[in-house]
Amino acid sequence: MTDTRENRMKVGAVVLTMGNRPDELRALLESVAKQTGDPIEVVVVGNGSPLPELSVPGLAVRTVELPENVGIPAGRNVGIEAFGPAGRDVDVLLFLDDDGHLPNQDTAQLCREAFAADPELGIISFRIADPDTGVTQRRHVPRLRASDPMRSSRVTTFLGGANAARTRVFAEVGGLPDEFFYAHEETDLAWRALDAGWMIDYRSDMVLHHPTTAPSRHAVYHRMVARNRVWLARRNLPAPLVPVYVGVWLLLTLARRPSLPALRAWLGGFREGWTTPCGPRRPMKWRTVWRLTRLGRPPVI
Repeated sequence: MTDTRENRMKVGAVVLTMGNRPDELRALLESVAKQTGDPIEVVVVGNGSPLPELSVPGLAVRTVELPENVGIPAGRNVGIEAFGPAGRDVDVLLFLDDDGHLPNQDTAQLCREAFAADPELGIISFRIADPDTGVTQRRHVPRLRASDPMRSSRVTTFLGGANAARTRVFAEVGGLPDEFFYAHEETDLAWRALDAGWMIDYRSDMVLHHPTTAPSRHAVYHRMVARNRVWLARRNLPAPLVPVYVGVWLLLTLARRPSLPALRAWLGGFREGWTTPCGPRRPMKWRTVWRLTRLGRPPVI
């Protein structure tokens, strides 16, 4: 066999779980074990919960049990560091939701080939599809023009529980923002990666099966979405764009006419976003603003 660059790429996977879906977690791990190419080492992070026994034939699984729920970005960062500082023990990391599974056996190999063929590619966002209907929700297509989920393209963000990332990205720009706990942490990392010169692809042929759900199932959804929108702008945007970005999202939220309890939670999070620390501020370059605009999503929406 030819010793191509993709064959030399080491791939790992990070799975974050709260321990409440053991059957789905096992199904996911079994789907990872079936991937073609070199074996994938998996780190399963128990986010404030003990983990069940996770031996899967043909798969090396390591576990980390956190004493408390530290949130999604911090939990995934723990998984990254389990592969060495910034994940340096592997070349690529898959991030997979614990209630999803990979229906195709060539997903990891497609990732290897994509990263080997494009040295500027830093992150790949998979297509999420319902296992029963095959439907991909619009919110799972990470671009404004989301009507055709089967169209692959360059994008400006990615899906947190269905992606692959080159570990050099973490070494250069850092991991996910621990402070966010839940919501928009992917966009924060995506903007920093794009500002450093990396590109992000949405690939419709790389599929994660995941049941159709609504994000509002999370009790903290409305508060976190609002707070983290403000934090995202405060951390990453040039000063003139901060009020524009936040103002647009305020108007969009009001136009959607949320329920009174949801609106109260959203406005509380919006206020919190302005009055609480959000971590270090590193405004992106204006050329990155132009790059985002050319990719179809200017950072004002």
